[in-house]
Amino acid sequence: MKRKSQSPRLTDKETEIMAMLWDCDGLFVREMLEKYDDPKPHFNTVSTTVRILEDKGFVGHEVVNGSYRYYAIADQSEFANKTLSKTIKNFFRGSASAAVSALVEDEKITVEELKEIIDMIENNKR
Repeated sequence: MKRKSQSPRLTDKETEIMAMLWDCDGLFVREMLEKYDDPKPHFNTVSTTVRILEDKGFVGHEVVNGSYRYYAIADQSEFANKTLSKTIKNFFRGSASAAVSALVEDEKITVEELKEIIDMIENNKR
């Protein structure tokens, strides 16, 4: 099957399934359903979403005893970096410091985490 180019444009439902697949080596749709909180989505909804992810080139499958077992093709860290870059560009006018400021204002990042980030930056410059 020809793999389409990977674009970090995913719906919330698609992102939720990708997170499951990144956490596991592979899952059947019924196993994905078990991971949802109640009320669980319908089997067909999850199955359709996974097939859309496969069409987008994020997911692959293997046949096991007549059933499809799905696995992530997209690299999580590469995907996260692309998504973060687009978020900073689109919502913070390309300013990483504005993005960090928003995290600080919303108390989504601690002083300790900020210190760790500064240490990483300083170590990378050496």
